[in-house]
Amino acid sequence: MPTLPSAHDGRLTGTAPHALRAVAESYGADTERYDRTRPRYPDAVVQRVVATSPGRDVLDVGAGTGIAGLAFQAAGCAVLGIEPDARMAEFARRKGLDVEVAKFEDWDPAGRTYDALISGTAWHWIDPVAGAARAAGVLRPGGRLAVFWNAFRPAPEVAEAFAAVYARVLPESPLYRRGMAGPGAYASLITRASDGLGRSGAFGEPEQWEVAWDRDYTREEWLDQLPTFGGHGTLPPEDLDALLTGIGEAVDAMGGRFTMRYATVVLTSTRAS
Repeated sequence: MPTLPSAHDGRLTGTAPHALRAVAESYGADTERYDRTRPRYPDAVVQRVVATSPGRDVLDVGAGTGIAGLAFQAAGCAVLGIEPDARMAEFARRKGLDVEVAKFEDWDPAGRTYDALISGTAWHWIDPVAGAARAAGVLRPGGRLAVFWNAFRPAPEVAEAFAAVYARVLPESPLYRRGMAGPGAYASLITRASDGLGRSGAFGEPEQWEVAWDRDYTREEWLDQLPTFGGHGTLPPEDLDALLTGIGEAVDAMGGRFTMRYATVVLTSTRAS
């Protein structure tokens, strides 16, 4: 089946995602659009992490505009966000999330510890070995680490229509060649993160969870979100305009709206006693 370009994982080259700083830093260029359009995470993921953690002190790594952290805060948790982009951190603060500006690998916890560490669509921007070591140092014994991503699961007709546009507009771009970030496409990210946890020697056997869900989009809603996908923010304006035009025409051909199927993929483990 033809595939959509990956929305979130940032694997634009063979380089490890955490080294692709230009892509990582592009998201803060339009924080309002990012926060307005990015899909949220299912309540089932939030509730399961909370229910399997020893308490409700939560550290949100790569907090962005607060999408994940505020969901946990609404579930009754005390949440601190860590975010390297000051623009995103300030946006999250205005929404009510406490955020400190730092790269997680360099962040000083100042003796603070937590019951859970979460990371929504951000752990791939963190060095998996250094990140696991830092996570081990801030989680209490039995504390839960849960890193997660939203993966596309489009209907065949949606995947084919969108892939045809990318093939026509950006045939030589990694955005087209790397394929869609469905649940299986996250295997390399999960393997990298899992290996980092194993090398720390501080975590139990990792588990994988998956929660399926759907969202309906209008033409305008999908085009509003599209520039926030990984790598799209660094496209030349003329390429982005051509892509938006082509995708808009594809959605028009589907009646002006469509349903995107998602799966939230979770890698989780607990801090050893």
